[in-house]
Amino acid sequence: MRNELGFVRIGCVTPELKLADVGTNADSIIRSAFSAAAEGCDIIVYPELSITGYTCADLFHQKLIQTKVIDELLRIAEETSELDSYIATGLPVYHESRLYNAAVLIYQGCILGIVPKTYIPNYGEFYEHRWFSSGSEVFSDNIVIEGSEIPFGTDLVFKSDRGFSLGMELCEDMWAPVPPSVRKSLAGAEIILNLSASNELAGKADYRRGLIEKLSGQQLGIYAYCSSGIFESTTDTVFGGHRIIAENGKILAESGRFDTAEGITVADVDIGFIAHERGRNKTFSDCAAVELGDRNEIIFRSIELETGNDIEQGMELKPRNLMRFLDARPFVPASADSREYRCREIFMIQSAGLASRLRHIGCSKVVIGLSGGLDSTLALLVCIEAFKSLGLNKKGIICITMPGFGTTGRTRGNAEMLCEKLGLGLETVEITPAVRQHFNDIGHDESVRNITYENSQARERTQILMDKANQTGGIVIGTGDLSEQAMGWSTYNGDHMSMYAVNTGVPKTLVRFLVEYYIEHIAEAETAAVLADINATPISPELLPPDEDGNIAQKTEDNIGPYELHDFFLFQVVRCGFEPKKVLFLAEAAFNSSYDRETIQKWLKLFYHRFFSQQFKRSCVPDGPKVGTIALSPRADWRMPSDASVAMWLKELD
Repeated sequence: MRNELGFVRIGCVTPELKLADVGTNADSIIRSAFSAAAEGCDIIVYPELSITGYTCADLFHQKLIQTKVIDELLRIAEETSELDSYIATGLPVYHESRLYNAAVLIYQGCILGIVPKTYIPNYGEFYEHRWFSSGSEVFSDNIVIEGSEIPFGTDLVFKSDRGFSLGMELCEDMWAPVPPSVRKSLAGAEIILNLSASNELAGKADYRRGLIEKLSGQQLGIYAYCSSGIFESTTDTVFGGHRIIAENGKILAESGRFDTAEGITVADVDIGFIAHERGRNKTFSDCAAVELGDRNEIIFRSIELETGNDIEQGMELKPRNLMRFLDARPFVPASADSREYRCREIFMIQSAGLASRLRHIGCSKVVIGLSGGLDSTLALLVCIEAFKSLGLNKKGIICITMPGFGTTGRTRGNAEMLCEKLGLGLETVEITPAVRQHFNDIGHDESVRNITYENSQARERTQILMDKANQTGGIVIGTGDLSEQAMGWSTYNGDHMSMYAVNTGVPKTLVRFLVEYYIEHIAEAETAAVLADINATPISPELLPPDEDGNIAQKTEDNIGPYELHDFFLFQVVRCGFEPKKVLFLAEAAFNSSYDRETIQKWLKLFYHRFFSQQFKRSCVPDGPKVGTIALSPRADWRMPSDASVAMWLKELD
């Protein structure tokens, strides 16, 4: 492990080779291992039978190959002994009157263990049973090479003192109904290496990619796949050199195919994230108990890998050289097609949740406060879709705009125009007189524009909405979003409260894209123009007076920082469980061209401060639908004491 943040760099290499020329192939492996190590790879993976080539066929039975391949294995180990990298390569191994197709793990001159292939394909273009036996037929636990006993078998899990464990399987093993990697993962292997020789067929690469994604996701782990390339025989088949590194269901890195030279695919995998996922997913541990039970020590041998302290542990990992895609907007799909699908699905979840609640309570009216801002606009659009699905008259959507001290002409005008274009009525209730009366009642000086000044307006608006709901027999629709919940950016018992909160699972960075989706796929042209202007309006609660030109003066992101940062922090802290220094590191990597370290650190400290201090608001929130992997409802996803101390988290950022 190159650093204390939990990243391990894996390099999958498809080397040049000459069939049956084990000396030349060993040279190629040694040379490429040094190149991969120079790129900082902790683990270097080669294809199946990479010392001989996969397509040697009956030559595998030649005594010369069986003998020389061990000589070259020892030479590879010796000549890479100065490297601080684990090397996994493939070779045929003759043992106890059987020949095995095996993977071997090497580190600093030592052969750490050998894993034979379990499932030997003998169909279609594959005839491996002609040469190789299954690893399930191994009778002894060790093999003697040059006088040393080497662990040998399909039951090996390698445990490194650098904080990770790995298992190995070979090609066809992955395609079996129950791959060996499943139990190895349950036994603790966070990383699975697959040494493969998979020929190319039309459509096969897509299937292979999907299979690797599924395996890494199902096993809550990392799957590094490395296949042989075009240097194999093309007598009847062609090998493309496909290389894939996947983590928890996502492809981190993937090669092209049919390269005419040696190729390497590199990615930094996150052991810390895998540990978090397995720790919080009790189904994983339950499955381990069912599949392994008390037999774990019998089924698997744990091979301890000690790297020692005399070797410097590679290059220091900096945010700028992190070798993995890091999305600065983790809640927003990067591709347009994925984004469209996600937005459509979220709209369906939100509107279905509201429709179900209305149906259950026998209600045909909703009351919503419209500010002309993004959140209330999205909530209104959800109401419209819910009413459509129920076949309700949209006159039951009671819209109220409540101008106050900070309301601008732009937002008020957009609220009015939006209702007009949507064919909805809009009631206007000026809150200024009532709030001034309230100031007088409690003895507050209107010129003192503090938290009392702001919250009085928010609570007055909520009171109006609640009373209107009672008057009309409707329910109040909450408009606040997930990011505001995380930051506590709401007035307790003001906009914090409603009767059903449709945006509760939607982060701020996604709200804009949901409105854009509505513009592009649902809205008519005139409505779309209004929505586009709302999308372009600065985020603001409008609780302080406008500037002298009548524009919004109180901009939320000026006060609490950019929401794109806070949503990123929210994802890393809640979804991934990362510590502050890792969140800071990842934010630097994701936003390296937008914010410097000091700016990120400043807002991250504020995030932690507000996330902890505002939990009391989240302990009392209305119902609302979860739409993604993160939700902060105290009844479901997030349970946290309101009086927890943030001191330890802030201290780590000092």
